[in-house]
Amino acid sequence: MSVWNLGSINVDLFYRLPHLVQPGETLPATAHEIGLGGKGANQSVAVARAGAEVHHLGMIGADNTWVLDRLTGYGVDVAHVGRADAATGHALILVDEAGENAIVTYAGANYRQSLDAVTAALGGAAAGDIFMLQNEVSLKVESARIAQEKGLFVVYSAAPFKADVVGEMLPHVDLLVLNEVEAEQLAEALAMPVPEIPVANLIVTRGAKGASWREQATGEETRVEAFAVTPVDTAGAGDCFIGYVVAGLDQGLSRAEALRLGAAAAALKVTRPGTADAIPSRAEVDAFLAGTETK
Repeated sequence: MSVWNLGSINVDLFYRLPHLVQPGETLPATAHEIGLGGKGANQSVAVARAGAEVHHLGMIGADNTWVLDRLTGYGVDVAHVGRADAATGHALILVDEAGENAIVTYAGANYRQSLDAVTAALGGAAAGDIFMLQNEVSLKVESARIAQEKGLFVVYSAAPFKADVVGEMLPHVDLLVLNEVEAEQLAEALAMPVPEIPVANLIVTRGAKGASWREQATGEETRVEAFAVTPVDTAGAGDCFIGYVVAGLDQGLSRAEALRLGAAAAALKVTRPGTADAIPSRAEVDAFLAGTETK
């Protein structure tokens, strides 16, 4: 089986700060780094690092083509990444001493997706494959519809969150991924409780409180606890989590097993600075899980 991911590709600009900057404040950074990021790229790297086959669909500009070498180095197929007449997307990421972050993004080429390119790429997909996407790209509804019609399992991470966009996506989604705040916001926008959100499956992430997978029709719920670690940088942790979960599903793991795999990967990720470049390998995650079992 394969994973197909229509996702953003960003150049991440990191600034470490004593605390997150306040309105009107000028604050000197203590460190600066440049790395690979974007919710889509992060998730593709996580899928690949977990040992699954992943094909990234997306757009970059003529600048910063090094991001393709970085993705390839992590095992991501970039044959379906095109060039757009726009700057490669980027993100300004501020990280404080406690590991909390504030992020500003610029979409650039990520909002210049080509429906012809998506259609051509998914011509190589087979029923039962997994199609992932997030809110940092254009043509989300159209692409999800194509994947759905081909029999792919559509996983949609609804971030950055916009209730109206999520509402349009729901008919074309098999697994919706939200954090707990977003889940409540969507329920309010739809004027219904979270258990009635009209989607087949719903994952709600809760940070240090873990995550749950709910089958909406039956109410069956699978929960996973978060692993206790000391965070250094939480940026990209959710992407790491869902990338590993999707890889686990693709590899035939049960929901509980896939969620636990994702939780372990995210726990390791937050102990390291960075986004895509900080995502752990499958060997590291397996060793971490083995260590927790012996304690």
